[in-house]
Formats: sequence, structure tokens, C-alpha cells
Amino acid sequence: AKPALSLVVPCYNEASCLASFWARAGDALDALGLPAEAVFVDDGSRDATLAVLSALAARDPRVRVVSLSRNFGKEVALAAGLDHASGDAVVPIDADLQHPPELLSELVAKWREGHDVVIALRRDRATDPAARRIASDLFHRLFSRVSAVPVPPGAGDFRLMARPVVEALRAMPERIRYMKGMYAWVGFRTTNVEYDVEERAAGNSRYGLVKLWRLALDGVVSFSSLPLRLSSILGALFALVALAYGGWLVIRTILH
Repeated sequence: AKPALSLVVPCYNEASCLASFWARAGDALDALGLPAEAVFVDDGSRDATLAVLSALAARDPRVRVVSLSRNFGKEVALAAGLDHASGDAVVPIDADLQHPPELLSELVAKWREGHDVVIALRRDRATDPAARRIASDLFHRLFSRVSAVPVPPGAGDFRLMARPVVEALRAMPERIRYMKGMYAWVGFRTTNVEYDVEERAAGNSRYGLVKLWRLALDGVVSFSSLPLRLSSILGALFALVALAYGGWLVIRTILH
């Protein structure tokens, strides 16, 4: 049967937590009683992630595996997962269990009420290091000021999206993809549910401060005209200075 719900799970070196994740996610899907699938996207992992996913797919027909040719990054892995998900609703979710699969029931309940997007908002970021929390807070404040499509604080990739939302995202041709901004840009009827972030099941975050800085720059450049305006202003100032200097050279030459 065509799945009513699709999970999209980007994976990069997640071999150590995939069994625990699928045990909980599978139980959560069973409790919903809906035809469902899980699209795991192996983003060029260097460990046994692909082998573990292949074993899961052999045991459970709901598991589908997409293997990318190299590590492209989470944003591209999410896009690949959306391309392959066929459910009436799609939920991107991390495999490290910081996104609790048990929240799926609340997301689906809100969807059944008629909402197209149900965002899972983190109540706090207590599990993140202090430096990362401060950097994230500063970025969201900056982004909300310069962008026409502010991202709600605490919003990540974990959310439910109805099929029309997914199709709108798939139609966007961006090569540099800042998914959180794209989620907000497409609009649709949106609501929120809150959840507590759990401890990471295994491993460490793949996003260091350098990667987060690059992601922040991609977001600001993609969803704000501020960089273009600053470039225009600087260009005009340099042109005025050059014109003034050229005029001074002409006058000096004529007088002397």
C-alpha cells in the first residue's frame, strides 16, 4: 500500500545508533497503525552505516535505503530523502535519537486536524555545549532581523510536512540549500508542538562551529537582501571616492 507517512533519516557515520533508533521508530510507527516507510539516506558514511541499513532493509520492508556517492552534507541528504519519500506526509528526523520518535503521534494528530506543517520545537538546548547555544541564539536573532521569512527559535528539521509542502520544496531549484529557511519560505498552514531534546544515543555532533558558521552564511545570503545591499553601498562609495580622486587629478593637472 502507498505509505501514509514517510520518515526521512539522513545518516552520516551512524552505525552505532541505527539499531536503537529503528527499534523505537518502528514501535512508534506500529502504534500509529498507518502504512509507513522510512527512507534512510546514507550520506557517504565511512563506517558500517550502509551495511547496517542494508540489514535493516532485509528484515523490514518499510525500510528503504538511498546511498549517496560521497558526503554531500545534511542539507543535500535531506533533499535526496524528500525526492524518494512517497508518503502523504513526510517527517525528517535524526537517527541519533535527539528527536524522539514517540513524538510522531502528536505530529500526526495535528496533521489530521488540517495543518500542512507541524514543527517540533525544542523547549531548550541544554544538551548542547554553551558555545554552540550562544552561537545559535545570536544567529537566530540576526536571521530574524535580516530575513523576510524568520525561522521560529527552537525549530530544526524535525517536523511533519504534508505532500503539497514536500512538492513545493522539491520544485525549488536552489543548489545551496538552507532547509530551515526553505521550510519557512514555502508557507502553508503551520502549527507547533514542543519536545525535550534527549541525549545523543552515540557519537558527537557532525556540525562543529566552522560548519555552523558556513551554514549561517548560506542562510543569510540565501534569504536576505542584506549582503546585496551592503555590496551595492560599498560599490557606490568606492565609485564616489574614485570619481572625486579623478576630479582632483584633473584640477591639479590644469592648475599646475
